[in-house]
Amino acid sequence: MNQLVKTPLLYQKALVWDAHSCLPLKRGIDLSPLSRHKKAGIDYVSINVGMDFNPWTDCIRVLAYFRSWIRQHSDEFMLVNTIDDVRRAKSLGKLGITFDLEGSVMLDQDLDMLGLFHDLGVRQIHFAYNRDNAAAGGCHGRDIGLSNYGRRLVNEVNRLGLLMDCSHTGYRSSMEIMEISTKPVIFSHANCAALKDHPRNIRNDQIDRCVATGGVIGVNGIGIFLSDQPANATTMIPHIDYLVQRVGAKHVGLGLDFSFIKGIDDNPPNFEAALWWPPEAGYGSGMTYAPPESFIQIAEALLKKGYKEKDILGILGENFLRVAGQTWAA
Repeated sequence: MNQLVKTPLLYQKALVWDAHSCLPLKRGIDLSPLSRHKKAGIDYVSINVGMDFNPWTDCIRVLAYFRSWIRQHSDEFMLVNTIDDVRRAKSLGKLGITFDLEGSVMLDQDLDMLGLFHDLGVRQIHFAYNRDNAAAGGCHGRDIGLSNYGRRLVNEVNRLGLLMDCSHTGYRSSMEIMEISTKPVIFSHANCAALKDHPRNIRNDQIDRCVATGGVIGVNGIGIFLSDQPANATTMIPHIDYLVQRVGAKHVGLGLDFSFIKGIDDNPPNFEAALWWPPEAGYGSGMTYAPPESFIQIAEALLKKGYKEKDILGILGENFLRVAGQTWAA
């Protein structure tokens, strides 16, 4: 039998988890393009609600609006808090949604703010987004380590039960986070520096340290972080293969970093794009993004390459589900 014939059944059985994608950080927009994830067979997605350059007041307002919109469209979407909720969303044919913070500046160096964001549905957090801040270094920063505040933040993230995410974080800070965290650490959307030398990608010792925590690396679907353009399932596969060969399939997942609804200006006043996304690093209008439909194409490609079904199910979502089960507060 042609292996591809089995893909729809395997994919239907899979719990499909996108560890990170993005919507415009703006109140009043129509979020219905999220249906594209649902139609692509994705069961859960973590949606960004703020980066280090977004004021905390804006992050709260975005969260309030996103939560309200999702509740008003509960026929298709479901706010989830636990892994049981994720499974329930799948059984009901709904897209389960939580939120993530790309950085920690919006905490205003107040650990109590983390608890508030957790109560509002944030289940995943970076410490830095590309640039250095009061907690940690960013991947386009000076490679500083954790501050004393950053170390206390690690403990609070562990205590509250959020996924500790080292994507966008600088090398030294990421290694220190993974050294002191008592729970698994993830890279929700990060690719292999061995295949594409880019500051956003992660080195072999970062991969190994992540796995030592019990964590998972989510392969990113943005072209400038892949081996070649354009971004699609085909150009993502080499990074999946590399990670599987290095650390085993149970530590590999997917985090597309897909941007819904392009063309909306959601940046704060006086925003300096070149500071946060240096043009010399390839950021710009020519960037390409692997679409949500890449998930089923990846499943087909992995079957064709001879991957075991249990390993494909893990990569599609069970691995991130496992780590969330070890991390999210009950």
